[in-house]
Amino acid sequence: MIEKRESSLRELVTLLDFVRWGTSRFNEAGLHFGHGTDNAWDEALQLVMHSLHLPLDSKPEVLQARLTMEERRSAMALLERRVDERLPLPYLTNEAHFCGLDFYVDERVLVPRSPIGELIRNDFQPWLKVEPLAILDLCCGSGCIGIACAGAFPEARVDLADIDSGAVEVAQININRHHLNEQVRAVQSDLFSGLDGFSYELIVCNPPYVDARDLAEMPQEFRAEPEIALGSGDDGLDFTRRLLREAADHLQPDGLLVCEVGNSWQALEDAFPTVPFTWPEFADGGHGVFVISREELLAYFTGTRE
Repeated sequence: MIEKRESSLRELVTLLDFVRWGTSRFNEAGLHFGHGTDNAWDEALQLVMHSLHLPLDSKPEVLQARLTMEERRSAMALLERRVDERLPLPYLTNEAHFCGLDFYVDERVLVPRSPIGELIRNDFQPWLKVEPLAILDLCCGSGCIGIACAGAFPEARVDLADIDSGAVEVAQININRHHLNEQVRAVQSDLFSGLDGFSYELIVCNPPYVDARDLAEMPQEFRAEPEIALGSGDDGLDFTRRLLREAADHLQPDGLLVCEVGNSWQALEDAFPTVPFTWPEFADGGHGVFVISREELLAYFTGTRE
């Protein structure tokens, strides 16, 4: 094995050689893609460029650049880790992208990939009826949704909340990275338990919503993500049921709840057939995100109407 590796290191010379070599290894190993790329070539390219500390938008001519032996070892080591450990690409680079922003990520949080990003770019129109002064990113993970919301609504105070202390630590790293400590804070909270007395015009939530069957059948790359952020009971809705019962108490009048439930959307519709969930369509792809107003939540989950 060592001899084969050393032989490859001698024969592979250019940056392009390593991208091609990595692509072949990835296809041979049957890796799953879905954490920033959707194919072996792009995955290998990102890893090689990262190992060389080069930006992805470098000129195409860089592909023909000859690598030093130290650089070859670095590139090959990262490509081999992707095969051997089946870790998602962003866990190997500690970098992820969401809404045009860069975020630090590691195994404590999900890799950012929510279609909610498209709603943020459109200021949650036409559903958000008031200018938000306070926004909550619930189940925040890396904090990518809330931090993107802070950019979209610079006058709003933004809370990032997660039950997991490790996720809160990562969210704080990203608050610091984007110099947002005066606008954004990270709080450890099981649903709203750590947010007593606070209310918001906008609550955005990407909770655990994977049902038991899908969780058991996930590719290894997804199982590398924290299970607490993925699974939520047999139908994937244990957390969302709690959220629907409690969210209105933390929303201002005309406030809006935006929540992602992914493939569990049909189970949610079946569980609450009379609730008027609105399901936005996404030009960039994605599904399973509903929006619902505070007044609708009050009507259907407290038995009162205003």
